Amino acid sequence: MVVKKVIHGVEKSQVRGIGFDATCSLVVLDQNFQPVPVSQDGDPQKNVVMWMDHRAAQQAARITNGGHSVLSRVGGVMSPEMQPPKLLWLKENLKEICWDKAAHFFDLPDFLSWKATGSLTRSLCTLVCKWTFCPPEGWDPSFWASIGLDDLVENNFSKIGSATCSPGSPLGDGLTQEAAAGLGLDPGTAVGASLIDAHAGGLGVIGADVGGFQLPCEDRPITSRMAMICGTSTCHMAVSEQPLFVPGVWGPYLSAMVPGLWLNEGGQSATGKLIDHVVKGHAAYTQLREQGQRSLPFTGENIYSYLNNHLSVMTGCSSAVDLLGSSLHVWPDFHGNRSPLADPALKGMVIGLSLSQTLDDLALLYLATVQALALGTLHILEAMKEAGHDIRTLFLCGGLSKNSLFVQVHANATGLPVVLPDQMEAVLVGAAVLGACASQDYGSIQQAMRKMAKVGKVVQPDHKLKSFYERKYKVFLRLFSHQREYEALMNQR
Repeated sequence: MVVKKVIHGVEKSQVRGIGFDATCSLVVLDQNFQPVPVSQDGDPQKNVVMWMDHRAAQQAARITNGGHSVLSRVGGVMSPEMQPPKLLWLKENLKEICWDKAAHFFDLPDFLSWKATGSLTRSLCTLVCKWTFCPPEGWDPSFWASIGLDDLVENNFSKIGSATCSPGSPLGDGLTQEAAAGLGLDPGTAVGASLIDAHAGGLGVIGADVGGFQLPCEDRPITSRMAMICGTSTCHMAVSEQPLFVPGVWGPYLSAMVPGLWLNEGGQSATGKLIDHVVKGHAAYTQLREQGQRSLPFTGENIYSYLNNHLSVMTGCSSAVDLLGSSLHVWPDFHGNRSPLADPALKGMVIGLSLSQTLDDLALLYLATVQALALGTLHILEAMKEAGHDIRTLFLCGGLSKNSLFVQVHANATGLPVVLPDQMEAVLVGAAVLGACASQDYGSIQQAMRKMAKVGKVVQPDHKLKSFYERKYKVFLRLFSHQREYEALMNQR
């Protein structure tokens, strides 16, 4: 329906190619390509394990403890958000109703491209980033045997992918008759091999021409840039010409986003989700919503715009909003730490609460949460820098990039300029890059993203806040070390 609405009034032949992106969720089908349940209730309509589902935390820990060499490509630690632990969980917990019936395990982006073309060829983006596939060698049978999933090796790994290709490569013969009818497009329309949604966002921003914006990454290769795709969670994407191994950061992955370059992928498992959790769970949220409803319908803005304005009023003209967070500190890992600590068991922390529960208190807690997320980005940047990356500029996209406070605080906390795209739905631009390559309108991913990604706005850091954030970062790091100390104390017998 969405595609038909978008192309209404457009000649079908003008749609040259299609690209799919989606979250790295796990889809399970049987030998007839029908859904297989992944939950205890046996409902076949529930055949997808969501990317952020941490049910396989114990399996991930066991895989990490096994110490197989493939772990060097995921920062040394297997995350429960990757597919091997999820697969192991399904075998150990749903053997009869799921595992024994399953014939095809897809990453969701690959499922969509299969649905459109009938091609079982998988994208290197999904297999390399989430399944431990490592080009040019490919699958490592010893890894799957070591974790008790040697049955996946059968028939040349047919259940998880025998054939692979680079993102944007044309799949099969394009759209099938059935898919074309459903989308309202011509059969045979080119379909590019897919990308995980965050990686599509990376393509949609990281290759933009920055000439004339006086940015430190100008006249430097794109290895000096980091793409941040900020939504429910945040992914931090940086590429390098040679493989760089960053402890606690996924990768290096060859050609997983930009062909020929190695990708390191940091991340925070809950960012937009955390902000919503903190704001909507506060006692003053009802008051915020009521006040927002009185004013925001006339401006088209949301409650976060209202909170940003409220913080400005609290500050007045005398100082920066950031300084309001001097005595309130948050450790943001309410859903564990993806990078650079790679510890899904970490919890959130808040230091500096009082008995007051006013709208001002809600605004301050919101600010402190945003600052904590920005300091988490700095934490990832520091780990990447130590491993050899030289990041000079941040390129943001996704829902949180539309929040002016989130963007400015990231610039201030990291000391780096932030580039926002002219097209705020940069993930869709990245998917369009795939379609443009599949149709051969562009000869390469690099060429397509240079032409299709464009700079919209540049946000510079406020260097007067450098000392403030240096001190707040020291507090940030101590929160983590204190949490580990408290855990050790309570584990004493």
